[in-house]
Amino acid sequence: MAVRTVSTGLASLDAILGGLRIGDNVVWRVEAIDDYRAFVAPFAAGARAAGRRVVYIRFAPRPPVVDAEAVSVVHNLDAFRGFESFTVRLHEIIRHEGPETFYVFDCLSDLLDAWATDAMVGNFFRVTCPYLFELRTVAYFALERDRHSTATVDRVRATTQLLIDLHNEGGTRYVHPLKVWQRSSPTMFLPHRQEGERLTPITVSAEATKLSARRSGRAERRMDAWEALFLRAAALRAARADAPERRAMVEQLCRLLLGRDERILALARRYFTLDDLLDIEERLIGTGFIGGKAVGMLLARAILRADREARWSERLEPHDSFFIGADLFHSYIVDNGWWPLFMWQRSDAGYLPGAAELRELLLHGTFPEPILREFQKMLEHFGQYPIIVRSSSLLEDGFGNAFAGKYDSFFCVNQGSPEERLVQLLDAVKRVYASTLSEEALQYRLQRGLARQEEQMALLVQRVAGAYQGKHFFPPFAGVGLSYNTFVWRHDIDPHAGMLRLVVGLGTRAVDRVEGDYPRIVSLDKPLLQPHGDPEERKRFTQRDADVLDVAQNTALTLPLTELKATPVSLENLLAEGDFPAMMRRMLGTLERAYEYPVDIEFTGTFASDAKLYVNLIQCRPLQTRGIQSRRVEIGAPPEGRTLFSSTGRFMGGSIVQPIARVIAVDPERYTGLSLSDKYEVARIVGRLNRCVKNEPERRTLLMGPGRWGTSTPRLGVPVRFAEINGMAAIAEVAFPAGGLFPELSFGTHFFQDLVESSIFYLALHPGRAGCRIHDELVDRNENLLAQWLPDDAPFARVLRVVDLAQGFRLMADIVSQEVVCCLA
Repeated sequence: MAVRTVSTGLASLDAILGGLRIGDNVVWRVEAIDDYRAFVAPFAAGARAAGRRVVYIRFAPRPPVVDAEAVSVVHNLDAFRGFESFTVRLHEIIRHEGPETFYVFDCLSDLLDAWATDAMVGNFFRVTCPYLFELRTVAYFALERDRHSTATVDRVRATTQLLIDLHNEGGTRYVHPLKVWQRSSPTMFLPHRQEGERLTPITVSAEATKLSARRSGRAERRMDAWEALFLRAAALRAARADAPERRAMVEQLCRLLLGRDERILALARRYFTLDDLLDIEERLIGTGFIGGKAVGMLLARAILRADREARWSERLEPHDSFFIGADLFHSYIVDNGWWPLFMWQRSDAGYLPGAAELRELLLHGTFPEPILREFQKMLEHFGQYPIIVRSSSLLEDGFGNAFAGKYDSFFCVNQGSPEERLVQLLDAVKRVYASTLSEEALQYRLQRGLARQEEQMALLVQRVAGAYQGKHFFPPFAGVGLSYNTFVWRHDIDPHAGMLRLVVGLGTRAVDRVEGDYPRIVSLDKPLLQPHGDPEERKRFTQRDADVLDVAQNTALTLPLTELKATPVSLENLLAEGDFPAMMRRMLGTLERAYEYPVDIEFTGTFASDAKLYVNLIQCRPLQTRGIQSRRVEIGAPPEGRTLFSSTGRFMGGSIVQPIARVIAVDPERYTGLSLSDKYEVARIVGRLNRCVKNEPERRTLLMGPGRWGTSTPRLGVPVRFAEINGMAAIAEVAFPAGGLFPELSFGTHFFQDLVESSIFYLALHPGRAGCRIHDELVDRNENLLAQWLPDDAPFARVLRVVDLAQGFRLMADIVSQEVVCCLA
């Protein structure tokens, strides 16, 4: 097939190169952008004269490289929105413009102003150049010679069709082709002197040597722009703290390391020093943001450090953490050739369908040797102490979006040979990466309006806090702390004192709802008071098992507390003796005042050899409290014959007055009589009803069912996923002792965070207890609409009822009196 050639707009350059070919990407390596402009202008003019569509991709802060009148259209892009957003938008433009379009790009070196690292500039070219080639376009790019590492230039050279050096010596330009794909001639790869519109090859060796000598000393920089930036930052350590250049560097590093959330950045400017930021870089593998979870942990520690009176340095265990930069997530996808699939998954059409394939691929990719060496050095630092690889995405743990439990974290017990331990680490890293594409995470982003926002995954790798107990490794206790307690089960509890969920062993049992096992709930103003006053209840709602790491079996496992060689600490003694409750109350209060917002922390506790207690603060984020109110609500006596239920205590969501137009109720007795498969089917039906409910948001729906909503074990409740109940206005867990079904007040768990973020009110009902009454007849006497809504699910109408209530029903709760009622006003 004949080769199709087009013109550069300069006949002499066409003669050197044999013309341009459809599909060519042309990279000009220049010393000054004016030299690039000199060759862009004839290219654009010649293309327009030939009837071609010329598109200018504009993103640089400097003057344009071509006039708008000289091209067909100018597209302005914002590189500061991030690599992914920038690349996705550009690929949308390229797809829309179609085949055989001609392109002029601003200088790629200007992308360093936004991304700060050569690696991402190289990644951008590697994913864009082949796409342009596939669509048979012709495109001009530029690189500034002194701004990129050898590795980046090598990546560009390997990808592009043409790489041309453009020198300017005393006002005379020299064109020197370095790569011209599938073309050659005796003089093609010689430097050519420009004289007017003529380009003449330098064929005399003495003249070529003289030209080379003048260019000596300008060898391309071997250091990445990221490394050079931090060397400049380190040189400012000696400058005064208030020196303008030092403050400007702190600002720049905060924006490159910590993210784009302005509220978090404001806190960082206040509490982080230049040394803090340089310390992060010393523990950073790769480049880019360290993610929300890592930022929250470091920021909380910096805030406490500023509280000098409390002497936190004597109470906090120092963190031992490494950070895997968010840029590595995109590099992993690019290096393994998955970018086209990643682009499709980021589109509306591929958002969910493309996720499953890409999620599986992420588990089986490879990392380049330099990254593997960095991973190995990190493992050498930790030795054989257990570590945890934690998700730390860009959007995690920020104001408004906690992503609680949406992404995975994995323990590495870290036993075996160095090679075996590296395999364990790589497996954990890949599994966290894959969790970004879990259905639950994608649905969460969709529901929160975040599906189109850039979401890179950084990683936080931490030494697990704890101690060896025989062959087991675990902390004496761990927990979750919240600076504002909406679960005030008695009128005399101060919600502003905060609360804890405490467990023995690893903190997994504090953040998740665990079947048949319960943490110790602590209100920090009354630490010995428990929500369950009845002795039988206390016996039922207690911790029985602990999560530990078994160094002999190289795995995490669950053991009964009675099997542990030694009970590491009595939680009762911890709360009754010493100053632990007061210390945690001060910690939470200090963090809340700094954030000017309630906070949610995770922590572990260990005892040194001298029995001194140290707390390891491993996570801090804004506590999502949207819709939670502490005002008084005057409820009064529930009206006879018009009350669906009334109760005292055991609700979460603060004071509320909310219309309820519909009830979806699962019959406890009939549910317990179902087969296992039918119980799962009830959960799926609830999910389908949830989609119907979301189509009528003005008609608020109350969901009632036996035991726990969201359990993984159907014998303990209805095994729905949160995405299957996220359209409800309120959910009620109803106790059914005959079937062994009991609610769990999950305040402080990931499930609780989901409820609060979705503005879903929660309550637990215990029929037969003092103060709790349910009047099922108000539901039973109304028509069951299940068969109308979901005809295929009509056989389950005996178990599941969908009922429209009379106008005027209200759900009311008062956080002070702890009364809650649903009645016809």
